[in-house]
Amino acid sequence: MEKLLPLAEEAATLLKQRGETLAVSESSVGGLVSAALIAQPGASAFFLGSTVIYTREAGRILRDGNAMDLKGLEPMTPAFVQALADGFRHQMSSDWATSEMGASGPAGSPYGPKPGTACIAISGPISKGLVIETKLNDRVENMRAFGQAQLKLLIACLREASA
Repeated sequence: MEKLLPLAEEAATLLKQRGETLAVSESSVGGLVSAALIAQPGASAFFLGSTVIYTREAGRILRDGNAMDLKGLEPMTPAFVQALADGFRHQMSSDWATSEMGASGPAGSPYGPKPGTACIAISGPISKGLVIETKLNDRVENMRAFGQAQLKLLIACLREASA
């Protein structure tokens, strides 16, 4: 959490300066990104809410109950995670949304990727995605790395939108 707090502080500052809101969807990060953002003073000015979708069943239930268009997309791919971020942004009526799906380890994902692999996406005025591969089997280290990557990508998009 210590490594996430300075990044969350920067993201919070940018969101508050812009007067914009954020919704967060996490999987293998398990809520660490949301916790780091909520820990920031004035979080209610920018943080709308979050979800941790950890199992296939939970993901299916959430997707079946909304208008996310995931047909034909393979889970745990950049396109799938971008569609999740776009759909969650629409569902939450937020200015920005971020989504993460990964295999923190020690085993790989049931969708195929090896441990230490995650897909992250940002949806907003600037939308971007990335794949991170730590090549580690260490669950906690991967969770931290994925969370850092998620916040860094959010910050990069916020900065780009402010330029």
